[in-house]
Amino acid sequence: MATLRVLYVDDEADIREVAAMSLTLDPALDVRTCASGKEALAVAAAWLPHLILLDVMMPGMDGPETLAQLKAARQTTAIPIVFITARTQAYEIERFLSLGAIGVIAKPFDPMELAAQARRYLDGPVER
Repeated sequence: MATLRVLYVDDEADIREVAAMSLTLDPALDVRTCASGKEALAVAAAWLPHLILLDVMMPGMDGPETLAQLKAARQTTAIPIVFITARTQAYEIERFLSLGAIGVIAKPFDPMELAAQARRYLDGPVER
């Protein structure tokens, strides 16, 4: 079974911990977490995850700015990014997708479902 690298980025430590535990319910997922957009840029460039799950609202560099910088960098431009957010009105989701995200997972997420949700994005295009 191939190992798939997933980077989870959120400024809240308890949410990062729950997400990491949730994602590792799938034994094929190798999970790392970051506390900020700036940290995510460095980790993504060095580790090259197969998927990034990115919080929208973070202090300093927010999710949309982090996504823009990841897409602008040669080594991280092709990494698919899914936003994790409580902002899930249709117009907000459309905006996130227009920024280059491949999807949106609603917060609070179901810890028992997060690995399956991530896996759907890893396994191929997701219908919107």
